[in-house]
Amino acid sequence: MSIITAKAIWEVCAFNIQSCIIAEKVGAARVELCDNPIEGGTTPSYGAIKKARESISILLYPIIRPKSGNYYYDANEMDILEKDIKMCKELKCDGVSVGVQHIDGTIDIDNFKRVVEWAYPMGVTCNRAFDATPDMHQALEDIIEVGCERVLTSGQATGAPEAGEVLGKLVKQAAERIIIMPGAGIHSGNIEQLMKESGAKEYHGSARKLIPNPMSFSNPLVLDAGNVYISDEEELKKILSFFQ
Repeated sequence: MSIITAKAIWEVCAFNIQSCIIAEKVGAARVELCDNPIEGGTTPSYGAIKKARESISILLYPIIRPKSGNYYYDANEMDILEKDIKMCKELKCDGVSVGVQHIDGTIDIDNFKRVVEWAYPMGVTCNRAFDATPDMHQALEDIIEVGCERVLTSGQATGAPEAGEVLGKLVKQAAERIIIMPGAGIHSGNIEQLMKESGAKEYHGSARKLIPNPMSFSNPLVLDAGNVYISDEEELKKILSFFQ
């Protein structure tokens, strides 16, 4: 039986519990739970993962990424990965999203295999570490060898819609040995064309919007409070209309 189904599905990249709940409400198939949207997503807290697992019944894949910047990890960081993956297993997550590279950007096959072993029986998505490799076609073969079930990728472009044909080539190269999941820059205005060009069966995005600060008082001299983003329910509904 093929691991790729005939009907396409959507995964929501959620940065808070509110977005997880919206994802399930609109009919998404899976949530990738992350912290720190501005830095490309880092590992969410124990409490965030636990609350998400208690609140939604759809598939939950927290990102396991202890730092931003790159996906090269030393021995201490690999130990963090192991502990965070075991935490996700204890909290009954369905899988994790993770990537591991050598210092030269190639996939660290040996350490990535350890990650997949730690995660079992959970599934493993290779996150956009794939998009930071020097040779995406070799990286895809390496990730297949590692044992991941899917690759999240923009086709090494800034956004997936800019690389529809490249993604289509990756889908063909994968030949149903692994799922190619386009992500980054996808919205209701470009999803249809991307689906036609790539032929992929899974897609990923946050459809996030900035929400106003609800505080009745804020100090104008304190500038490091940051922003809060939430998945736009109406935009997700528009995106998912192409999946019906």
